[in-house]
Amino acid sequence: MVSIKMFTTQVCPFCHRAKSLLHQRGVQQIEEIRVDLHPHERDRMIQITGRRTVPQIFIGDTHVGGCDDLMALDRSGGLLPLLQTA
Repeated sequence: MVSIKMFTTQVCPFCHRAKSLLHQRGVQQIEEIRVDLHPHERDRMIQITGRRTVPQIFIGDTHVGGCDDLMALDRSGGLLPLLQTA
């Protein structure tokens, strides 16, 4: 399956919600980059995405965005094809 990378923090409810949805859709492994433990990673996240909030989710090379973006992608039927083809 495709690689999933997510910039997260431990206490972020949106991070937990996004991870839960991905697991429900069959994702077994998520590479978490904890910006609360490694502040330099937050700077890198901002540089890559232009966003300051977590989660920031990448499916393969595609930047999906945050939790709301992931949920919207799922509702529109775009998440499963992205998970299968990326």
